[in-house]
Amino acid sequence: MRLKDAGLTAEKLKKIVSKYMVETYERYPFIAERAEGMYLYDEKGNAYLDFYGGVAVNSAGNRNPKVVEAIHEQTDDIIHTFNYPYTVPQALLAKKICDTIGMDKIFYQNSGTEANECMIKMARKYGTEKFGPEHYHIVTAKNGFHGRTYGALSATGQPDNGCQLGYKPVLPGFSYAEFNNLEDFKSKCTENTIAIMIEPVQGEGGVHPASQEFIEGLRKLCDERGMLLLFDEVQTGWGRTGDIMAFMGYGVKPDAVTMAKAMGGGMPIGACCMSKELAKVMTSGSHGSTYGGHPVACAAALASISEILDQNLSENAKIMGEYFMKRMKELPHVKEVRGRGLLTGCEFDIPIAHEVKAECMKRRLLITAIGESTNRMIPPLILKKEHVDQAIDIMKKAVHAAVLSYQSENFRTA
Repeated sequence: MRLKDAGLTAEKLKKIVSKYMVETYERYPFIAERAEGMYLYDEKGNAYLDFYGGVAVNSAGNRNPKVVEAIHEQTDDIIHTFNYPYTVPQALLAKKICDTIGMDKIFYQNSGTEANECMIKMARKYGTEKFGPEHYHIVTAKNGFHGRTYGALSATGQPDNGCQLGYKPVLPGFSYAEFNNLEDFKSKCTENTIAIMIEPVQGEGGVHPASQEFIEGLRKLCDERGMLLLFDEVQTGWGRTGDIMAFMGYGVKPDAVTMAKAMGGGMPIGACCMSKELAKVMTSGSHGSTYGGHPVACAAALASISEILDQNLSENAKIMGEYFMKRMKELPHVKEVRGRGLLTGCEFDIPIAHEVKAECMKRRLLITAIGESTNRMIPPLILKKEHVDQAIDIMKKAVHAAVLSYQSENFRTA
């Protein structure tokens, strides 16, 4: 629905939001009314080059035609039912996903954080059933991010900052080790540790990819100690890193992996895939979801994943990611460019990331800031060179403006 259809002005809409909604987001000043491909359009028809991608959701492009068509077709049949009868989209999507990524079973959820909750619960149930009631300990990475529900929040290795602030005590049974530090992970494991859980690339933590040696070392460690290796691929899954799933690019298979975001093509859906052995603990009534496996969401996900695979968007992510990271090194005050595929981060040597984000938005490029010094870019995987070049031109101007603002502020406070 657009402003004119609702009989509202932009200011009236913003007043409604201010009065009735709990605001935990740093809002942009415009209203998103339409989206297409690489662009988001505001209430005045202005086009914004979208390097935010709905937070890595719209990988097959904003409002992908095949996804839209699948949604329309499914709503003509069933919008929602409960999870006792079989539905066609659920079954076809399960087969597509498991066959594509080489996993045995899948459990549907509504989001990434819920998918991680499922994986945590499953790992703990596996540990207590196989080894005893004390075997529920999980080691995760410092500065990781696994979601905002209590289990996922507790697994998130940010005990002194970030999303755990104000919500303690968190759930017991988690320890945090340095990312990409195999020896630290070994030291945090106890006789009661049942799993290690990481993101192959830390997105919210500043875009830090895991090293090949680290991933291989974790797999070996888990095999030696009878532990589970769990991958959170909510953001990295389905083409984002230049491989269909990030774990496939490392050549290391986890015991369970979560996904969401790009999976649904814009519809809310998540899932946890696992081995047959791990799936055995998920017995009747042990877990559930009213909306998990929603027919419309599954139909959209089947279309989205098919588009990612059919258009070979993972390969495009790899090619465009390399080109984009190369071009980002041209920006002034760049300390480091990091990433894998089209999950990219640009760290500056001065704390200007939030100002760069704001200056880019003024110039109609949407990016985000991670911390004080790092900007993250997660565009749709349909990205082309001309989009990269356009983004770099805008970012150069944005960085220049941000640097001037930073220098002026420091001069005033000196």
